[in-house]
Amino acid sequence: MASNPSLRVLVAGGGIAGQALAFWLARGGHRVTVVERFPALRATGAQVDLRGQGIDAVRTMGLLDAVRQHLVDEPGVAFVNAQGRPRATIMANTSGQGRQTLTSEYEIMRGDLVRILNDATRDDVEYVYGKSVDGFDQDETQVVAHFSDGSSGEYDVLVGADGQSSRIRRAMQPAGTPEPYWHTGIHMAYWFIPRTATDNNIRDTYLAPGGRMIMRRSHNPDETQVYFVLRETSAEASAIHRRPVEEQQRFWAGRFRDAGWQTQRFVDGMKDAPFFYSQEVVQVRTDTWSQGRVVLAGDAAHCASPYSGMGISGGLVGAYVLAGEINTSPDDLATAFARYDEVLRPFVDQIQGAVKPKLLRLGMPQTRLAISAFQAVTAIAVGLRIPELVARRAKEDRGGDWQLPRYPHVAAVASEPTQSPGRK
Repeated sequence: MASNPSLRVLVAGGGIAGQALAFWLARGGHRVTVVERFPALRATGAQVDLRGQGIDAVRTMGLLDAVRQHLVDEPGVAFVNAQGRPRATIMANTSGQGRQTLTSEYEIMRGDLVRILNDATRDDVEYVYGKSVDGFDQDETQVVAHFSDGSSGEYDVLVGADGQSSRIRRAMQPAGTPEPYWHTGIHMAYWFIPRTATDNNIRDTYLAPGGRMIMRRSHNPDETQVYFVLRETSAEASAIHRRPVEEQQRFWAGRFRDAGWQTQRFVDGMKDAPFFYSQEVVQVRTDTWSQGRVVLAGDAAHCASPYSGMGISGGLVGAYVLAGEINTSPDDLATAFARYDEVLRPFVDQIQGAVKPKLLRLGMPQTRLAISAFQAVTAIAVGLRIPELVARRAKEDRGGDWQLPRYPHVAAVASEPTQSPGRK
């Protein structure tokens, strides 16, 4: 590595993709600074999963054992009726072969994964909290980042890893350019409430008329996660996620007030929840991920949406590829960024293309009759073991047969055999 230049790299965003990128760049000999707009490490959020190539990326980092130690015990997904009785339950595929089902072998809380990555990088990477990149200027020799506190800094590379509503991406585009969102027509909110004795480790999924879904899952003895999911294409629904939290909560309580099941408990718990998050489910689809010395990573570049099942995995894989190309061609960023696009784009197209609006709508019926039909068909399929057989016999998971490339400067930190993690 001594013959290659050591770059000054600024990563905007201290989430999963940003920290994974910092991991590999620091090991490539670069001086990496991560700026995060939150005042401390943002080790919060709901349950996420690893699948396919995302598991390979974590294994290559040597962090799979650490992930295994923090897995959430979620053995399956039950579709319940208004009385909470399961109509059909699809279990996780724990065979170690084929693909994951609705729940993965590798379910983990976002906060735990963030902490694992931070523990692996904090000795080699500079972290700055309570600060964001509001804009930048660049020329052929450097990029100048302008920070929210009025200061500026000079770097060789600026990486926008600041999420699906990325400020860096917006600054790369001409003024007035619409956000590159592909809309699914689905909105989601989630929060935590106290766990009760009736909350078990199976994820409950309840369907209500009007294209509404409620999910309940429990990740520890004290807390239960609540998800409200809504099919709606109105301007009000798209705008609500940018409104104050109190308005968001009123919107969701109003949309679900007559949904049934445990809705009242969930809405009551919303008021005292430790956090509340509301978002439109979109994909980020843009023709370019870089401009000069500025490049996008993770959701800022290629958000696949939660319904792809590969959101977190996509961010980890993208970080691995971007760092690999920078480490391979640190003195030729144009080539590095072009290769990043060339290598990763087929994978991104695969995971984004897995999201089918018609299938999403099928899984969120509008009428009671359609809900009954969906539950009946699902129960028959489970009785015939169709989900289990399909998962085990699948040749690959949702990322297709695309494989992590090998990079001479991003060598495996540890070599671990592929195996099922088991359950706690």
